[in-house]
Amino acid sequence: MTAGGAAARPLTLVTGGTRGIGAAVALRLAAAGHDLVLGYAADDDAAAATAAAVARHGAACALVRADVTTDDGVADLFARAAEAGRLTGVVNNAGATLHVGPLAETPAHVVRRVVDLNLTAAVLVARAAVRALSTARGGAGGVLVNVSSAAATTGAPGEYVHYAAAKAGVDALTRGLALEVAGEGVRVVGVAPGTVDTGIHAGAGDPGRAARVAAAHPMGRVGTPQDVADAVAFLLSDAAAYVAGTTLRVAGGR
Repeated sequence: MTAGGAAARPLTLVTGGTRGIGAAVALRLAAAGHDLVLGYAADDDAAAATAAAVARHGAACALVRADVTTDDGVADLFARAAEAGRLTGVVNNAGATLHVGPLAETPAHVVRRVVDLNLTAAVLVARAAVRALSTARGGAGGVLVNVSSAAATTGAPGEYVHYAAAKAGVDALTRGLALEVAGEGVRVVGVAPGTVDTGIHAGAGDPGRAARVAAAHPMGRVGTPQDVADAVAFLLSDAAAYVAGTTLRVAGGR
């Protein structure tokens, strides 16, 4: 409780929190009363724009430029988050496909970068999240939401099976870690978006992909960042207090 007797506002860290799904999550959580720490890799303009939008909801927002594929980047991100207050939630969202094509035609260095960002970095962020949130380590407890992908179960043949394999690892992380830390006040859950209309496709060299595959979806459309943000907000909320160790698929029926 604060000095005036009001409940303290939740403080949530979002990696990859200033563009695409991450930015939508930030805005959705700000509207729900969260203060935020937003990690991002490089785009200062997008970070400033997202922080300004968050502020219009009355939320405090700290921006941290950090490379979560490095030990120093993860450590700095969580150190800066600790300066903002006591964390109550982490959204482990940073990720990218970087390339579209069959695995045999994907350069080896791209495969390594994709696995490093989407799996290794996700595991290390989750590790740091537990160290910050666990009541056994002096934290207040809280929720870790790992952002996976529907590709983890479809395999994404012909597009990015290496990315799908990395995201399948994230699903395993969610399941195992949830069992490991449930007794420490940490609830671990996941969300698996399907195709979502964000800049991730352009970043992989295929800006028209979302529009091209929309007709193949049962609902006749791809997802929006808001679709995913609403699911993340639910998983962080008390309405999901008995949800743990599972990954919620947000993929329009695919």
